[in-house]
Amino acid sequence: MWPLYAAGFTTAFGAHGIAANLGGFSDDAIGSLLALGLLLALYDGAEVLLKPLFGTLADRIGARPVMIGGLAAFALASAAYALAGEPGWLWAARLGQGAAASAFSPAASSLVARLNPAARHGRAFGSYGFYKSIGYTLGPLLGGVLVWAGGLRLLFAVMAVLGAAVAGWALAVVPGVPPLPRARQTVRDLARRLGDPAFLGPTGALAAATAALSVGVGFLPVSGAAAGLGTIATGAAVSVLALCAAVVQPWAGKALDAGRLTTRAGLAAGLALAAAGLAAAMLPGLPGVLLAAALIGAGTGLITPLGFAALAAATPPERLGQTMGSAELGRELGDAGGPLLVGAIAATTTLTHGYAALAALLATGPLLLALARFRSARATAPPR
Repeated sequence: MWPLYAAGFTTAFGAHGIAANLGGFSDDAIGSLLALGLLLALYDGAEVLLKPLFGTLADRIGARPVMIGGLAAFALASAAYALAGEPGWLWAARLGQGAAASAFSPAASSLVARLNPAARHGRAFGSYGFYKSIGYTLGPLLGGVLVWAGGLRLLFAVMAVLGAAVAGWALAVVPGVPPLPRARQTVRDLARRLGDPAFLGPTGALAAATAALSVGVGFLPVSGAAAGLGTIATGAAVSVLALCAAVVQPWAGKALDAGRLTTRAGLAAGLALAAAGLAAAMLPGLPGVLLAAALIGAGTGLITPLGFAALAAATPPERLGQTMGSAELGRELGDAGGPLLVGAIAATTTLTHGYAALAALLATGPLLLALARFRSARATAPPR
């Protein structure tokens, strides 16, 4: 399992470690703030387009070769800019990194499910999410240190070494998991399966959690600065968010496996916590920022392992890659949609109204889950 955890760390570190340190190169390597925005979007844009495709490929040829190939491609894309150092190669490298992460991220999630019995899925996905959160947490910090020490090319060189090392580790340690026989699937079959509440519920919760997380990381520093807080205080708040998300995930996974927590109750509680965190962000000063960070992080940490474990439990093993890739697409849409919603509302009113709108949207999640439970109970109740 350790190479799979390392793969999760790699995709998170690759996403945030570089993105958080590109701004200082807008004059020489990028050229303008618009170009910077486009460059930042390349990584996530490639993931949105390609994750479902690579997830389906993992089902067809096996998740292990897709994961190893993706990690190797990530290393090559990173090495391209580390060796060339030209602005054009920066664009190509970032696009290549995003495409490579689109391959090894859903493949690793599929292997987490295939290599663990169903009774341990919660714990397995909790641990996987923990190390991915560590990558999100340490990426900006370690990336900044590397850029300070040797520039952007050194950061890409370290990314290349990391990708190659994890690929070699996975090649040596991860057992081969052959693809399972699959019945022929039509477009209608795929639409029916992806439209099933067993897929839409957990994926919607994962998208909502990612939206809250992205808004917390992006906008809580803005709230802190508006309240007169310094960069150290606002940076600490973002670290609290990531730390809470990392710590809660293994606990939530173990509680699910032990039967102390159900998927539906955990997802509802996580959505309620994230909504409460966004509401707390409307409070003035440092207490509001820190409380918001802790609640959003805890809610996200609760939802992530439960959502993926629920998807694994409801998916035929031969379709795990496709399901994980589609679920990751939902998360990416939440990652983009949350900040867009809050930013658009804040631009026309205030940031407080933006927080309130997303909090209200997330608060409908527990109500929808309760309604789904009521309908399920009525459908399975014996006739009178």
